[in-house]
Amino acid sequence: MIKKHLVLLACSLIAVTGCNTGSKTPQTSKDTYYETMEVSLSDRTLTTGYSAAISGVQTVEIRPQVSGMITDILIEEGETVWKDQVLFVIDQTPYKAAYEIAVANVKSAEAALSTAQLILESNKNLYEQDVVSEFDLMTAQNDLTEAEARLALCKAEEVNASNNLSYTEVRSPVNGVASMIPYRVGALVSSSIAQPLVTVSDDSRVYAYFSMAENQMLDMVQQYGSLNNAIRQMPEVELIMSNGDRYEHTGKINAISGTISESTGSVSIRAVFNNRNHLLRNGGSGTIIIPTTLQDCIVIPQSATYELQDRIFVYKVVDGKASSTEIHVAPQNNGVEYIVESGLEVGDIIVAEGAGLIKEGTPIKSRNAATEAQNDSLTTAEDKE
Repeated sequence: MIKKHLVLLACSLIAVTGCNTGSKTPQTSKDTYYETMEVSLSDRTLTTGYSAAISGVQTVEIRPQVSGMITDILIEEGETVWKDQVLFVIDQTPYKAAYEIAVANVKSAEAALSTAQLILESNKNLYEQDVVSEFDLMTAQNDLTEAEARLALCKAEEVNASNNLSYTEVRSPVNGVASMIPYRVGALVSSSIAQPLVTVSDDSRVYAYFSMAENQMLDMVQQYGSLNNAIRQMPEVELIMSNGDRYEHTGKINAISGTISESTGSVSIRAVFNNRNHLLRNGGSGTIIIPTTLQDCIVIPQSATYELQDRIFVYKVVDGKASSTEIHVAPQNNGVEYIVESGLEVGDIIVAEGAGLIKEGTPIKSRNAATEAQNDSLTTAEDKE
């Protein structure tokens, strides 16, 4: 009986040892999976930036219309000024004297004209009575004509003197903001001075001037049909200020040059922005951002491509293997995706990531399909439990 138990124990030990040995299986290599995607149509809005120079809608260099010494400056540098506001006063003394002389000359001429009229009437009566000759009558007529001309000349001189006197008060022709003032009280100025007294810029609205290459302009005209249609239908544009911040108001393109610069081969374009808070100033700079909306286009990530000799390629998945395919993309992109113009069709399967690490003919197992299969397996196992 004891021998029988010993035999059974030995058999059990052998069986356990055999089971432990058989549990070790050879290690297999792990499969490589790739991110893939199916090519489809979608919409994208791309943006293009253009360097721009900012200018007030109206900038006026103000110079005096008469010569003289500045006796008063009535504005501060950088101050907001209004149309017809007096900015400077030029010495009025000689111009007041000239005006008073002109007024006196007018009165003298009016008196002379009145006297000439009386003499002519008298000579007419005397001529009818044969008291004076025809020569005396004609002389009186000529004296009257001369007196009328003299009065007209004196009145013109009075108007001129009055204008010169008014010009001693230098006024702003527009609303705007004053620039720095290079002159001080006591400076002698004239209409021919090199530097203006002040520059007034109306910056309630500002213009942003920028240039677009000829081929881009042609694409735009073809897209909208004409320059006028482009101006009316183009979307609103944005402005990135020189400090890198985005300006709070959007603008609108309102003018496109009808000629192409021979020196640069570009077209000048103007956009207008509201500037009620006067944040933008005449002479500033920025970057105009123009959006372009593309509809029903093929969009792929740039990570799905690789370049070879300035040509762009993707790997299609054909019969489970990588097949290199050249594509042509739009010149505009957002730095993350490409707009494919040719080389791919809707429904194509391509490798979405790591295209530069794959070779022609590499077997492609989709990571997406593997994940879906694993999820299905887990779901089935849970259902069985």
